[in-house]
Amino acid sequence: MILTLRVFFAAILVIMIVSTTWASLQLSIVEGGGELLRNPWGVMTLLDAYFGFLTFYVWVAYKETTAAGRILWLILILTLGNIAMAIYMLIQLFRLPVDATASDLLLRRSAA
Repeated sequence: MILTLRVFFAAILVIMIVSTTWASLQLSIVEGGGELLRNPWGVMTLLDAYFGFLTFYVWVAYKETTAAGRILWLILILTLGNIAMAIYMLIQLFRLPVDATASDLLLRRSAA
């Protein structure tokens, strides 16, 4: 399972970086953002995405044990979105052995 998740989140990271780079070369984020905010479905898509980011962040805040880590990941997730989320997942997944369980991934590790 861990190996499959590593491949899955690595693919997300690569696809998001490539597609973000492509979009940035086509249209500036300032110009594109203005168009997006004038469209009701654009606003709804942003709300949907940011509520998804915040939902994921609740788990990150649980996993992170320091206030600095929690604040850093909140900023990264809110500014980089799925790129930051994929990086966070890859960090978590590469800290685990390949035979780890879902609970090893999802639950906070106890201090040793």
